[in-house]
Amino acid sequence: MKTIQKLGFILILMGSVWSSCKKDKSEKFTDLSYTLEVDGNQVKFKPVTTGISSYKWDFGDGQSSTEVNPVHIYPGKGKYVPTLYATVNGQSAEASTVIRIAKGSPVKLNDQTLDDWNTVTANVITSGIKGGVFKKVKYDYDGNYIYIYMEMASKKSNADIFDFYIDSDNSSATGLLGSFSGGGYDILLEGQLLTANMDIFYHSGSQTSFSFLQQSITEAYQIGTVVEEGGILKFEMRLVRGKLKNLTGSGARIGIIATKSDWSVSLGYAPDEGQPGFLLEMLE
Repeated sequence: MKTIQKLGFILILMGSVWSSCKKDKSEKFTDLSYTLEVDGNQVKFKPVTTGISSYKWDFGDGQSSTEVNPVHIYPGKGKYVPTLYATVNGQSAEASTVIRIAKGSPVKLNDQTLDDWNTVTANVITSGIKGGVFKKVKYDYDGNYIYIYMEMASKKSNADIFDFYIDSDNSSATGLLGSFSGGGYDILLEGQLLTANMDIFYHSGSQTSFSFLQQSITEAYQIGTVVEEGGILKFEMRLVRGKLKNLTGSGARIGIIATKSDWSVSLGYAPDEGQPGFLLEMLE
């Protein structure tokens, strides 16, 4: 199965044109702009500039196209420099940028289904007796996001409180020692995830002190599809790696606790209570 993840970003690229003649040796510049959209190894190119009469796309991997809006599939992970050579209002122009093709994910949060998680078979936690309400947790990632899927014996209307403890630099030398073993937990996300907002905290002070400072960070996480069936709540979410401290590295350790909405009792742990946080290696 082809696994791609729409990264959802647009780059605007600017080029210039040089024009000269015997009567006028001054420089004249023409803007050349295009957008691109990356889905895993597939990239869609679309010119923005008007007045273009010819196109030649050099994709930076030995392949080229003269189509107006080409769609190109790169051969694998790596850095590529595509260039558009064009004639704009009768003058030659060119524009280039850098594309980084990294690990893709099959997970899409805007497709109104959880079926794409069926292809995620690595990084899976199946809860035991000390998992409480948690039944299964899956993780996946790409260059921009960490994706999380959960199955639990609950309902959205219960407004459960979630605590995500994240050892974002995968080091026991920084962050809180406790709650989950196996690392030092630098980040805490806490709140009624499915019915309200999550607050974001960074650990501060002694590693043995439960001391977290609240951060003003927007759009650090997003909820996707939520399904309730047969007494089981299933949902997906993603964390934005670039928004949270040190989460762009090669690995992170994550532990999740669910608590009743009135804080009266802990409902479950993923991984099971007493186990280390789950190590998600992100080497690609």
